[in-house]
Amino acid sequence: MSDQRIRVACVGAGYFSQFHYGSWARIDGVDLVGSCNRDIEAAKRTGLPAYNDLAQMIDEVKPDLVDIILPPVVHAQMIRVALDKGVKSLICQKPFCQNKAEAQEMVALAKAHGAQIIVHENFRFQPWYRTLKAQLDNNSVGQLQQITFRLRPGDGQGPRAYLDRQPYFQEMERFLVHETAVHWVDTFRYLLGNPTAVYADLRQMNPVIAGEDAGYILFDHPHGVRALFDGNRHLDHAADNHRRTMGEALIEGTEGVIKLRGDGSLWRRGFQELHETCILDADHWEGFGGDCVHHLQSHVISGLLQQTPLENLAQDYLRVIDIEEAIYASADQGQKIRLEP
Repeated sequence: MSDQRIRVACVGAGYFSQFHYGSWARIDGVDLVGSCNRDIEAAKRTGLPAYNDLAQMIDEVKPDLVDIILPPVVHAQMIRVALDKGVKSLICQKPFCQNKAEAQEMVALAKAHGAQIIVHENFRFQPWYRTLKAQLDNNSVGQLQQITFRLRPGDGQGPRAYLDRQPYFQEMERFLVHETAVHWVDTFRYLLGNPTAVYADLRQMNPVIAGEDAGYILFDHPHGVRALFDGNRHLDHAADNHRRTMGEALIEGTEGVIKLRGDGSLWRRGFQELHETCILDADHWEGFGGDCVHHLQSHVISGLLQQTPLENLAQDYLRVIDIEEAIYASADQGQKIRLEP
């Protein structure tokens, strides 16, 4: 990559893409060179050279990296085009592809082309989870016993749920886990290591959507640690921006507790103490999720320029897909599902 700059082109110009484009424009060493979208008018609104054909865009703007900001149904198609055109670095939004078989095929295809795909799974890059990881590594709560996350975005009620922002949510036959809880599948892996078993109880609350929108998922992690994802998209939590943390968390160990509040702050209380100490101040980023899109994309660019290890490579992310499949199998069978080591 000449002159230590990376030429980035994006495919997708829907609602969430605004956070990708805004981040790329802020990263040193990046030249944002093009936007492709089925509706070319949407691509034009980015202010970049606009296309409605990915192959043509790649031919004309010659990107080093293609950022795929589209739903899973077209991931494989876009990956094939980019790889056939010689692109060696791709970022692809989650959920990655439509199923495990398709994801495995794309991983193998990228390897055959000498390319790499990074899955845009950004929640592990939220500042509160990076801080929490450091706290756990330093045994801040003693012997960790359990983590609970309560998803409460408050956006799932009524017939117009999700229509103003991401209307395809209503049509997803697998919704809460496949689209949303997968963030915490990956985040729990980042914090605790890969789970050894899962148990899930899922339900549909809003009849206008196709998939589940509430439920409980219990994860067994190494060293006897349990994690609980308690999700309900109908209910809310105390926050000025319900899409910052999307809920609240409690991290409990033998020597203390850490709380994640809806403002992104972290608070630690020692065992059998009353006083809480702030270990991470409230987040004031007005965009999405503590600027986690920017943190992920900056991580990728740093990795490409400095040749440092990358998180969320697609071949590693296949484990997340395995865990997701086990969650749905558990809900269908009503029993705990053991996971391969």
